Amino acid sequence: MPEVPPPAPTGDALLRVLSALGNPHRMRIVAALLESRNYVSALAREIGMSRPLLHMHLQRLEAAGLVVGTLELAEDGKAMKYFDVTPFFYELTPDVVARAAATLTDAERAQPEKTEAEKEEAK
Repeated sequence: MPEVPPPAPTGDALLRVLSALGNPHRMRIVAALLESRNYVSALAREIGMSRPLLHMHLQRLEAAGLVVGTLELAEDGKAMKYFDVTPFFYELTPDVVARAAATLTDAERAQPEKTEAEKEEAK
């Protein structure tokens, strides 16, 4: 039986994914998590990033559905949040973009584009 392609993403979902992956730190996080699941402190050391900044990037990736976090208890009773990459596949063609654009909500259409300075400040 032929494999059924995944449904085309909505405009809002596609924007979340592209926005999440449009940051070099988040791309490195996905690459590191592809190698193995990890918890925030160890991942922060591996990537060379502060835990608060890493946590912010992980939240963005999780909101886009690209990673998933699970809270687990260590042997010493300490709660640790582990993250894994969620399997995903997006085909990006002009037709997919046009169909996604037609489904954008008003909130996404009205959101102004950030300046380069605002983007840098957000990192």
